[in-house]
Amino acid sequence: MGETRERVTRADVARMAGVSETVVSYVINNNRYVAKEKRQRVEEAVRILNYRPNNVARALKGKQSNQIIFIADHITNEYFSSIVSEMDKYAYESGYLISLCSNRNTPEFISQVISRQFDGIIVSSASFPTEYVEQFSQAGIPVVVFRRRRHQKAVEHVAYLGTGLYTGAREAVKHLIAMGCRNVIYVDRISAKGHISPPDDMRYSGFVDEMGANGFCVGPDSVICGCRSQEELSEKIKKRLQTGSRVDGIFGRNDMLACIAMTAAGQIGFKVPEQLKVIGFDDSSISRLITPRLTTIGMQKGEIAKAAIDMLTQMIGGSQPNNRDFETMLIERESTADNNR
Repeated sequence: MGETRERVTRADVARMAGVSETVVSYVINNNRYVAKEKRQRVEEAVRILNYRPNNVARALKGKQSNQIIFIADHITNEYFSSIVSEMDKYAYESGYLISLCSNRNTPEFISQVISRQFDGIIVSSASFPTEYVEQFSQAGIPVVVFRRRRHQKAVEHVAYLGTGLYTGAREAVKHLIAMGCRNVIYVDRISAKGHISPPDDMRYSGFVDEMGANGFCVGPDSVICGCRSQEELSEKIKKRLQTGSRVDGIFGRNDMLACIAMTAAGQIGFKVPEQLKVIGFDDSSISRLITPRLTTIGMQKGEIAKAAIDMLTQMIGGSQPNNRDFETMLIERESTADNNR
């Protein structure tokens, strides 16, 4: 009885670390985000006071949930579902189940993810703040990030994977120019809040850089952006094709956007590819089903999925993997065919 009373308590740890008992509980159970400096103070107090060594070892190592979460911007996008399908095969072989989750982009969402005690997290989101990635890492969760921005700040102990977005976008523009296009417009994402892609977005910056490298200026009339729905996008494209300088090429940041643009152009009398050439990105099923079939940029989805899981399992095992980068491939179809052939 006396020995039990003399045991070190969480209150003792809290006093030494200068934090509340609640914060000590979060660190011990590894189920909430705790700022790095506070976490280090608690862990140091735990070691000095030798508080419940078995529980501490479990907390610092983390419980095995055998679950991985993949956080993406638009989970209905075929690209993300196909990537998850590929990752699921490799994850299952390694003893893990993987879940696809839409990014909520709020502190509450981050706390919820941390509290679920996933063994690893994969993030593919253009709008996901670096500070959230840091919070995952500081909570002791291995994280692999798909690069979506060119000047993305690297976080210590986080692994990064490049899927070829920037070089693929340049390849798409290069192809349109090779097919005779001189006035190409870029179709940006649809956002319920009217958000537009930032200048260092890999697909957008690839478009801008390749146009510039070929001596073509990119101005406000070169980009269709800020649309909140497919209908709004379609109307903006029609208006742009009917006013201003003549458009002879369209690059959609994904296949769905390119197909919306191609359909809108057809509705006002533009012939593809005779008058207007269109290219997409992702090689999704719609690119093969629409008429004319859509030229697109394909990614090495199987290899990317395997690399992501390999990188994450290495991190779960305690080692830091090298960052990886992949190349894309041009898939030519009728939407950019040479009129003279």
